Amino acid sequence: MTGIEALNVHCGFAYLTVPELFRGRGLDASRIDNLMMTRRSIGLPCEDPVTNAVNAAMPIVAALSDEERASIEILVTSTESGVDYSKSIASYVHEYLGLSRNCRFFEVKQACYGATGAIQLAAGYLASGVSPGAKALVIATDVALVDERAEYSEPAAGHGAAAVLLGDDGTILELDLGAFGNYSYETLDSARPEPTFDIADVDRSLFAYLDCFSNSVADYQSRVDGADFLSTFDYLAMHTPFAGLVKAGHRKLMREQGVRKAAEVEADFARRLAPSLAYPSIVGNLCSGSIYLALASLIDSAPLTGPARVGLFSYGSGCSSEFFSGVTGPEAKQALGRLRIADHLAARVEIDFSEYLALLAVNRQCLVPVADRDIDPSTYADVLACVPDRKEQLLFTGVRGYHRQYTWG
Repeated sequence: MTGIEALNVHCGFAYLTVPELFRGRGLDASRIDNLMMTRRSIGLPCEDPVTNAVNAAMPIVAALSDEERASIEILVTSTESGVDYSKSIASYVHEYLGLSRNCRFFEVKQACYGATGAIQLAAGYLASGVSPGAKALVIATDVALVDERAEYSEPAAGHGAAAVLLGDDGTILELDLGAFGNYSYETLDSARPEPTFDIADVDRSLFAYLDCFSNSVADYQSRVDGADFLSTFDYLAMHTPFAGLVKAGHRKLMREQGVRKAAEVEADFARRLAPSLAYPSIVGNLCSGSIYLALASLIDSAPLTGPARVGLFSYGSGCSSEFFSGVTGPEAKQALGRLRIADHLAARVEIDFSEYLALLAVNRQCLVPVADRDIDPSTYADVLACVPDRKEQLLFTGVRGYHRQYTWG
């Protein structure tokens, strides 16, 4: 059955603790608990949306046979961090992953929803049978540009990419084709109006997220006979700007479903949602990769002893949302475990606030179009050396004649 055959995330090589960022910015420390986060991934200047995408996808692609790699007919990158107003990140990713020249590739953008939209369209193509045995690779990749202007959104920003391989063998997640619910409308809850910074209306974004969650679940239940939020799904994985918002959304919907006792709500959260928050709480918001970081966290953390149906909620500012579902199980845990995501996250190097500010000053220019630029990855060799069982990683080295340059190192 059509589904996710493989899943991997790359969340950079460095992190900053959330309390350290609060102290450095002079933010109200009493609000840290609301985030339910302890760390956030920080990008290095030799990382960009292209390197994040390739480094997330390469372990998946490298494990394929030549025949399987050639069967990847669709490559889609989803990003808010485009490096060109015409050329897609997918063109660079296609080159460095060594994919077939008979592959269709392009890029999509809809804030933190884009990857899910691409996955649903790709799944429909594969399920149609027009190209038997075909596979599709969807990669959500972004960098964080937030600074002090973002206030309390800054501690929640993440860095990295999630790579999702779709095909006929849904080892990671067998999709419930046709089971979905959508809810979308126009609102300015966050945006990236220039390539150097993000803006966010925190309150508007929070209420839009909660509104979309309730209404997309309602649309799912109206389309799928017998679907019930309380009993249909063994686990839940949601777009996670920060874990505290996920908890608020779960609490609101449980009350709307008639569960009002705090102890019952908390027990349901601990059982069905908490496993999906282990990774997001130490990475931050991966934008459209966030929900797939949550899915990886769920599979690695939950006690999967048999088939389990997962309800997934994807939300993107602006805003678009979708609630959909699929079935995972012990085989997914075994397959994902081979990628050692937890080990890679644990191996990131901690930096302090002053080091963060120095990196941020350079990183803010990452997406600015320039004719020429130099980045020396050896400057960050001590951080890059942290990678367990290190294999070559793609690194950004600068720009020549507006053409971005990369090296394996």
